[in-house]
Amino acid sequence: MTTPLGGEIYGDALVVLGTAGIVVPLLRRLGVSSVLGYLGAGAILGPYGLGSLRADYGVLPWITISDTKSLGGIAELGVVFLLFTIGLELSYNRLLTMRRLVFGLGSLQVVASTAVIAAICAAAGLDLRLSIILGGCLALSSTAIVVDVLACQRRLATATGRASFSILLAQDLAVVPLLLFLLILGSSAEASVYEALALALMKAALGLSFILIVARLFLRPLFRLVASAGSSEPFMAATLFVVVATGVTASRAGLSMALGAFVAGLLLAETEYRKSVEIAIEPFKGVLLGLFFFTVGMGIDFREILHHPGLVFGAIVALVIVKAAIVLGIAPLFSVPIPAALETALLLGPAGEFAFVGLGLAAGLKLIPAEISGPALAVVSLSMAFIPLLDIAGRKLAERAAAKRPSLDAALFALPETELKDHAIVVGHGRVGQVLCSLLERHRFPFIASDKDPDVVSHHRRLGREVYYGDAANPAFLNACGLQRASALIITITAGDQIVGIVKTALNLRPDLVILSRARDATHAHQLYAIGVTDAVPETIEASLQLSEASLVALGIPAGPAIASIHEMRDEFRAEFQDAARSSGRQVTRAIRRKTLRDRAPKSAEP
Repeated sequence: MTTPLGGEIYGDALVVLGTAGIVVPLLRRLGVSSVLGYLGAGAILGPYGLGSLRADYGVLPWITISDTKSLGGIAELGVVFLLFTIGLELSYNRLLTMRRLVFGLGSLQVVASTAVIAAICAAAGLDLRLSIILGGCLALSSTAIVVDVLACQRRLATATGRASFSILLAQDLAVVPLLLFLLILGSSAEASVYEALALALMKAALGLSFILIVARLFLRPLFRLVASAGSSEPFMAATLFVVVATGVTASRAGLSMALGAFVAGLLLAETEYRKSVEIAIEPFKGVLLGLFFFTVGMGIDFREILHHPGLVFGAIVALVIVKAAIVLGIAPLFSVPIPAALETALLLGPAGEFAFVGLGLAAGLKLIPAEISGPALAVVSLSMAFIPLLDIAGRKLAERAAAKRPSLDAALFALPETELKDHAIVVGHGRVGQVLCSLLERHRFPFIASDKDPDVVSHHRRLGREVYYGDAANPAFLNACGLQRASALIITITAGDQIVGIVKTALNLRPDLVILSRARDATHAHQLYAIGVTDAVPETIEASLQLSEASLVALGIPAGPAIASIHEMRDEFRAEFQDAARSSGRQVTRAIRRKTLRDRAPKSAEP
């Protein structure tokens, strides 16, 4: 008969699961990042927090953890899954698209930050090897928290989001050579440096070659076989098998499990099973990463902070200033606007989760003494806790910078001075706006386009298109675009509240203006018709009409009748929306008129 597991193991599991299922969701409702929630819970409930008082209070053994070793093995899987996920995100095509920012801005940030921090540590009297280790670890920022902050605020697509994500991507790539560097340094303790380097590189090359060859030969056939079963359970099991098997193989070759999992993710990113794999590992990744951050929090010794508060907080301030100054200095070299560079600099100033990985590995290999690793971990964890506050400060500084200096190119943000007449004003120059403007150019119809993204404006102005940076809800900007002489206002953006504001502003300035607007759905179209839009195009309905047209033609129905029936149905939907708007009790500011751009086109415009 097997010996049953001890109650303490179940107790530790209950503490972690309670943190994940109860504490973290409560903190999320208060606006606290889940990563910070795990770190804080681990610090409070760990052996240096309430766990140190277990023997004095009877209830504490049920809600605290006194030994990190019981969770260490499982927590390591969290790092393995984190690297595997990053490998999935780093597909070749994605890197190729972002190569300028990732390999330019991001690489320069990693190298410069590592060199400057290492130089500061060496000047403070630390060993050169130790200084390089600290520089490499502290140069990395928190992918988990920064991306979470930007995603919650829907800022990933902004200039700040793109710059931050590109630098974080480069930092994630830099983790691989950093881990190799630490492993090589660790192996040099029992042999000469050159022998250790040669042996480590040979083992690493053999291990990675084995993983690459086996993965290339068997990954696609394996997942094709599992997918043919038509069930999610075998697919999930196969994904877990690949992650753990590549990690173990890398570990046997003298590398880290996380490095092997990273390679597996990189290879799977090029297959057709990438999205399904991401979905399969999402629940495991979240729980295991939470466990990893929880164990990291358990390692935070409050006594280090209390004994050396000036050193710890001084190091945090210095770290943020140094890294932020480097980002702010190099970002304009890659056409990142100053306001976005300010936000990015403060977001990436603190350290990140990979510092825990690097410092933990270095401590395990006896490369860094405990009297250095303890304060360093405290600096990392506390600096990460300040990211939300630094984000707020960054946005305020960016607003002030934008007011004083709108852009690197002052002409880019200047109000348009146009003498155009009977032209179109296109609000939004995203994918829809670009297609529309291309068609207007093809038909030689005069227009002015606007967008609130300075990167988009700058790029297309360099290509020769008449695009201006500005807020179309600002009456002065609309008048500068020649609203009083315009043939129509065409709105292509997706934000519903912004569309309503733009329409109301435009109609206050010119009640007879023809306004055509993109709409999210039927409800949004009703709202736009009610406030006076001439024509609203709901995305969902338009997509269904286009699919219906293609289906009718593919089924053998003559193209002429098929297209005519689609136009009739589109008119029926439009009439329905207009009738609903009239009967809703809201006053329509003007009669809805069916005028096309061609009716108001200049005589010189060619069809």
